Amino acid sequence: METNYARIWSKARAYLAEKLPKDIFDRWIAVIDAHALEGDTLILTVANDFYQSWLEENYLPLIRQAMASVCSREFNIVFRVDAGRTVPVAAARMEAAEERPALKAKTDSVLNPKYTFEHFVVGPSNSFAHAAALAVAQSPAIAYNPLFLYGGSGLGKTHLMQAIGQYVSHQHARSRIFYTSCEAFFNDYVESLQRKTTIQFRRKYRTIDVLLIDDVHFLAGKESMQEEFFHTFNALYENRKQIVLTCDRPVNEIRGLEQRLMTRFQWGQMTQLEQPDMETRMAILCKKQEEMKLKLPNELLLFIAEHIRSNIRSLEGALIRVTSYASLLGRTPSMDIVENQLRDILDQEKQRDITMESIQRIVAEQYDIRLGDMTSKQRPQAIAFPRQVAMYLCRDLTNHSLPAIGEAFGRNHATVMHACALINNRMKTDAELRQTLAVLRQRLSR
Repeated sequence: METNYARIWSKARAYLAEKLPKDIFDRWIAVIDAHALEGDTLILTVANDFYQSWLEENYLPLIRQAMASVCSREFNIVFRVDAGRTVPVAAARMEAAEERPALKAKTDSVLNPKYTFEHFVVGPSNSFAHAAALAVAQSPAIAYNPLFLYGGSGLGKTHLMQAIGQYVSHQHARSRIFYTSCEAFFNDYVESLQRKTTIQFRRKYRTIDVLLIDDVHFLAGKESMQEEFFHTFNALYENRKQIVLTCDRPVNEIRGLEQRLMTRFQWGQMTQLEQPDMETRMAILCKKQEEMKLKLPNELLLFIAEHIRSNIRSLEGALIRVTSYASLLGRTPSMDIVENQLRDILDQEKQRDITMESIQRIVAEQYDIRLGDMTSKQRPQAIAFPRQVAMYLCRDLTNHSLPAIGEAFGRNHATVMHACALINNRMKTDAELRQTLAVLRQRLSR
C-alpha cells in the first residue's frame, strides 16, 4: 500500500512533469525516489552523489515549490544517496546514449593516467595551487570557477589540471569531462567554420560538465576565436559547469586578450606554480625513482636536485637519462655518468638562472621603482631609464630575441634596440653607469 510520503512525492512529480520539458524531467526528476517523511522533512534518495549535488544546486527550490503547491504547506527537502538503487530506465538510456560515450572518448582516452593527485609532489612552491585544484575536484563549479593556474613550463600545471579530470571522472562517473589544448580548440573551431559545422562545435564544447583548457595564452591576438571562446565560457559558467585554465603567465600579462575575457578569467581563483625548492626537487626525484623501481645513491640524487632547478620536467628527464644510460652499459650509475650525461642540461640551467623577470626585479630594486613600472606606459626619466637598463641586461645576459624582450616589457623590438644602443653609448662616458651595471650583474649572478 502506498505510504503517505510516497503519495505526496507522486503528486509533486506530476506537478513537475507539467512544468518541465520531458527530457529534463526524465533526466533529473525521474531519478528521485521518496524515502521517508520525518516531521516537515521529506527525505528523497538518488543513485549517486553526482545526482545529489546537482539536484541540490539546481532543482531544490523548484522541488520545494512543487511540494508547497500540492500540499499547501512547505517542506524541508533532504537528498540522500542510496548506492543500491539503479538509475530509472529513461534516465539510464539518455545517459548511456549521451554521457558515457563522451566520458570514454573525451576523458579516458585523453587524460594521462599518471597525472593524479596521488602522483603530485606537494611543496611550498605549489601547495596553494594543489589545494585549489583539489577543492575544485571535490566540488566542481562550487569551490572556484574558473580555476586559473599559471606558471612556467614544466612546473605541474597540466598535471594538476588533468588530476582534476581524473578525480571527477572517478567520483562522478556520469560527468562529461573534456581536456584539450587551446591550440586544439582553435583548430577545431577553424575546421567547424570550413565545414559549416559550428552548431556541432558549440554543442561539443557547451554541453560538458568540466572543461579543461591548456595554454590559454594561445588566445592572444585571435579576435574571432576569442569571440567564440567568450560565448563558450559564458554558456558553461551560467550553467554552473566547471572551467579550468592554464597559462604561462598571469592573465593581465596576456597581450592581445580582450578585456571582457580577462575579467572573466579573474572571476574565480588565480594561483601560481613556482619553481620547486631544493627539498621539493629531492622529494620528486625520490618519488620518481620509486615509480621506476630504482635505487640510486643519495649523493647522485642530491647532485641532480641541486643543479637542475628550472622545472620538474627537466628534473625527471635528467633522472631518466642517467638511469637509461647506466642500464644500457650494464653499470651502476656514478657521478661521472651523471656529469657526462647531463652536461648539456646543466649548461642550459646556468643560462636559465638569469631570467627577464629576475632582471626586471633586481633593476627595479636598484633604482627604487615599482616592478610594475617595468611594463607600464609611464615615460618619466626616473622610470624610463631603469627600464632601458633592464632591457639592455636582458639582451646581454639572456638568449631571448628582441621581440621576446619587447613583449616582456610591453614594447616592440625597435624600442629594445633603441634602449640597448642608448645604454651602450652612455657607458662609454658614464663611469657611474658602468659601476651600476657591474653591481647589477653581480647581484644577478648570485
